[in-house]
Parts: sequence; C-alpha cells; structure tokens
Amino acid sequence: MSNSSPSVIALVGHPNVGKSVLFHRLTGAYVNVSNYPGTTVEVTRASTRFDKEAMLLDTPGVLALPSRSDDERATMRALLNEDTRCLVQVGDAKNLRRTLTLSALLVELGLPMVLALNMHDEAAARGVTVDIDALAEDLGIPVLATVATGGEGIGELTSGIGHARPAVAMLRYDAEIESDIARVANAIQRLAPHPRLSARGLAILYLGSDSEVAEWLANKAGNAMSELEALRAEAVARAEDDLATLLARERTAAADTLAASVIQRAAKSSPLLSQRIGQYVVHPVWGLPILLGVLFAVYEFVGVFGATTLVGLLEEGLFERILNPAFTDFVTAAVHWPWLAEMLVGQYGLWTMGMTYALALILPIVTTFFIAFGVLEDSGYLPRLTVIANRLFAAIGLNGRAVLPMVLGLGCVTMATLTTRILHSPRERLITTFLLALAIPCSAQLGVVLGMLGGVSFTAVLIWALAMVGILILSGFLAAKLIPGRRIPLVTELPPMRLPILGNVLKKTGGRLKWYLIEVIPLFLLGTFIMYSLDKLGVLPAIIDAGEPLVTGWLGLPKEASAAFVMGFLRRDFGATGLFAMAENLTPLQAVVGMITITLFIPCFASLMMMIKEQGTKTALTMVAMIVPFAFFVGGIFNLILRAVW
Repeated sequence: MSNSSPSVIALVGHPNVGKSVLFHRLTGAYVNVSNYPGTTVEVTRASTRFDKEAMLLDTPGVLALPSRSDDERATMRALLNEDTRCLVQVGDAKNLRRTLTLSALLVELGLPMVLALNMHDEAAARGVTVDIDALAEDLGIPVLATVATGGEGIGELTSGIGHARPAVAMLRYDAEIESDIARVANAIQRLAPHPRLSARGLAILYLGSDSEVAEWLANKAGNAMSELEALRAEAVARAEDDLATLLARERTAAADTLAASVIQRAAKSSPLLSQRIGQYVVHPVWGLPILLGVLFAVYEFVGVFGATTLVGLLEEGLFERILNPAFTDFVTAAVHWPWLAEMLVGQYGLWTMGMTYALALILPIVTTFFIAFGVLEDSGYLPRLTVIANRLFAAIGLNGRAVLPMVLGLGCVTMATLTTRILHSPRERLITTFLLALAIPCSAQLGVVLGMLGGVSFTAVLIWALAMVGILILSGFLAAKLIPGRRIPLVTELPPMRLPILGNVLKKTGGRLKWYLIEVIPLFLLGTFIMYSLDKLGVLPAIIDAGEPLVTGWLGLPKEASAAFVMGFLRRDFGATGLFAMAENLTPLQAVVGMITITLFIPCFASLMMMIKEQGTKTALTMVAMIVPFAFFVGGIFNLILRAVW
C-alpha cells in the first residue's frame, strides 16, 4: 500500500444516524456534530486512529440511492472516485427496516462492508432488540452495536473493519428485471469496468437513473455509451411501471422480510419522556407556545444576560475604565506621530473602535448565542422546526426542510448559503439563498439587535421580530410566484429529543468562537481602518452629508447613522454595532427603525462571495441590487408607521 495514496474507509448512512460522531471517535478529528439532518454537506476526511495508512471519509447523509439530491450525489461521487477498501454503513438500530433498505443496494456494489447499528441503547429503551448474530449471518458481514455518543462498541467496530468482507446479496429481483440487470452489467464489464465497484451494482444504479453513475459511465465508455443507453431504454420500455420505483419497491420488500426475522419487540410500554417531549414540540396546539417559550428563553439569555450584563462588565467595567485609558496613555506617550496615534486610539481607532467593538460588544453576545444555538441543535429541537414551519413555508413555495439553512443562518449566513445544497431543487435553493441574504441576521448581528432592542423593551424586540417574519413571508411569497417550478413535499428525519451533551455544545461553541476570532476580528480592524481613512480624506463626512436626506428625512435617524451603513458594506454586524454604539443618542423608535433597516441591508462580503459561488455572479449581484433599496424603503415605511402609532 502506498503511503502517498492511502486507502479509504467510507462512512455511509442516512442523515442523523451518528456518522459524524463515529468519525470523531475513529479519527479524533471534529466535524460539526449536530442532532439534526443536513449537517454534513461536503465529504470530510482524516487519518484513522487505528490505521495510520487509511483515511476515513464522512459522507453526507443519503435518504436513498440512486442519488437524487446534492448530498446523495456527493456520496455517490465519493464511492465512484475514491480508492475505497471498505464501507462502514452506519444505521439506526431503532429503524432497522430503513437501514436495510439502503443496505440492499450497498451490498450490490461488491465492496467489503461492516454494518454499525448505532443508537442501540435508544432502540432497547423503546423495546426493540435486534438479533445481531443472526443479522451478521444473513448478511455475511460483521454487524456491530454501537452508541457513538458514549463511545460504546468503538473497539469492536475497529476490529470489525479489519474483518470486513463483501456481503451476501439480500435479494434477487423480478426475473425480467434480473435479465435487464445482467445485460447491462455485462455491457459495463466490457465497456466501462470499475476498479472496485461491481458491474452489477453499477447496473442497478444506472437502471435506477443515478445521474452520477451515468456520468461516470459516459466518461469511461466514451462513444460506446450509446450501447448502454440503448439497453436502459429497452429495460424502461419493458417495465410495467417506473423502473426506478420497481427496483426500490423490491429492495424495500427484502428489507422488510429480513428486519422482521431479526427484530424482537417488547410488550407495549408507555412512551419515553423524550418521545413525549418530541411529540409535544410538534403538536398542532402546543408546538407554537413551546416555540415562543424557547425564543423568549434565547432572548433572555442572549439579549439580556449576554448583551446587557456581560457587555456592561466588559465594555464599561474593563475597556472604558481600565484598558482604553491605559492604552491611550501609552500610545500618547510612546507614539510621536499624531496621525498614527489617532489611527490607534482616536474616534475611529483600531483599538478604541475596532478591538473594543469586537471584544467588548460582540464577543460576549456571540458567545451566549453560540451556546444557546448549540443547546437547541444538540437537543434535537431544530429538526422539529421543519415540521412546525412546513405549513408556513408552503406559502413561500418551500417545504419545512428550508428552515434548516435559515436556522443555520442565525449562526453564519455564509455557511448557511452553502448548506442550501441539502434542498432538492435549484428553485428551492434560489429562493432560500435570497431570503438568507435579505432577512436572516447572522449570530453577531442578531446578538447586537437583541442587545440593543432588549435594552429598549421587549416590545421593541417583538416589533423587529414580527417585521422580519412578515418581510420573510412576503418576499418568499413573491419569489415563489415569480420563480417557475413546483414545491417539493417535506420528507425529513426526526431524531429523538435528548438532553444536550455538554461536550458537543462546548466543542461547537469553541469552534465557532475560533472562527469569530480568526475571521471576524481582522474584518473589524479592516473596517475601522477604512472608516479612519475615509474620515481623514474627508470622504466620510461627505457621505454622511450626502446621505442625510435619506437617513434623517426618510429613516428619521441622526445623520451620524450614515456611518453605520457605510460600515455595513463590509459586515452587517459591524454596521449594527455602529448603531449599537449610538444607542444613548437614539430614541426607542429610532432604535427599532435603524435595526430593521440594517438587518435587511446588504449581505456581508463573505456572504456575497458564497452567493456568487452557489448562484453565479449575475444572480448574486441582482439580489444585492434588489436588497439595498428595499432595505431603505422598508425602514422608511416603518418610520412613518411607528411615528403615527408610537
């Protein structure tokens, strides 16, 4: 085996079965482990702890194969192109039938396999017992029971990987379909043999209309691909129903039969507390009050404790009374160039504005938000938002699955734009990307909004929140009407509710804070330097004067607020922080109008780059050209309405 090209062990399975947790256990590398589907969008790799010459791949969760969605296509590309020596299928012990439906196709690929039935403790708690030995004998491969979150069964799994072998096929298809599979497999073996995957497995995927397999075969077979296309066309014409549906139906039947033979269920018992809680949070009556309670708790923790208590301690107690005066005295005494001293500790100083904003105002807010977000995602509550939101999202041409990128957008809109790939159609991805750019504040900006408006009143927070939800629904409704296509029904996996695991929450919070310190603080310093330069060149006063009719007349804000919108071109949260710093000079009405406008304002530069990457330059710039004037228009409308009623 060449050290320059290590062999690959691939983790494959449905969403939310614990692949990423197992990846961490087997490699020591940390992936964003969350208790909701759609976390892993890209393929992640790292060296294994038990074999330094092997790489472990954590692939996106697949609802089914042949591949249809972007995450399924990414997994299929990995299987086609990686030097895979072993597949580790990670399954949910509570839902063996669903696990074996995927197994029925994976075993046809001919790769050595191991089946890890994860969360077997939760299965046992529900009265479900799987005869592991009988299942291993039927499949002809090692089958292990694991609890990834607790580290149970990891040693047995690493040993099982060393004894992996090709599995026994779970079924023979209908005689006519088997004949078609054989003809296509023979042609693949002659025209486009794969170095690792069996021709039969590729034939089943190709007949099931897997686009990644079709593309791989076309590249390999060249002009001879027409022979394969003809064989598939003949098979499709002979089939009594849609051929892909017939193949899937037979795999499901085989999985049902095998699952029934190895599962034992205890006598009916009362639902577990976690099950009852999971039912309550999606209940038609109780779901909404619970949601409002959760949002209020987040507001109290982030908006009151983080943005009032912690910011007060850091900004007023540490920075304003101790650090800033000491640093200003030091710079004044040590720096003999007035322009440099002003750049460091002046009105737009790198320390007095840039570092003070980043560390004293934003850091405590984003820290509390990251903790709250980590608790919600690790508890299993976030995927239930897809169910709660499904009916509402139907009005904007989406299904509840789109709530996941939008909730992730509350952490980072840039990464949330990337995760729109979990949606099933270009139309859904386009609408969701637009709504993320328009009305979803990132964690830093949201923290500033909650901090500033929370200091005004809960009513101010409520007005802002209702404005954002209303604009989100209205904009999505119009986008759904204007963008052609149909809404795809919701099909999602609901993981069990559980107490958040402290280690997961702390690791995710630490990782996100590391991102904040590395990525955001330099941008704050750059933004401060730009503001300083514009001020010294006389450009900033000119911008403030030029924007005065719009800012003071239409929005009803002080003319100095123009500077916050200039900062907003670099980062949304930097602009929001500019308004936060003016809080003492703003009336409650001005605070609400300012935060509504800055929330809707232009996406940050990093988000714009991701929009260009995902949607193309023309589409991304068109979105920006629509968002900027719309933000000021809406802000002015709220200024007029609130002045009339407040």
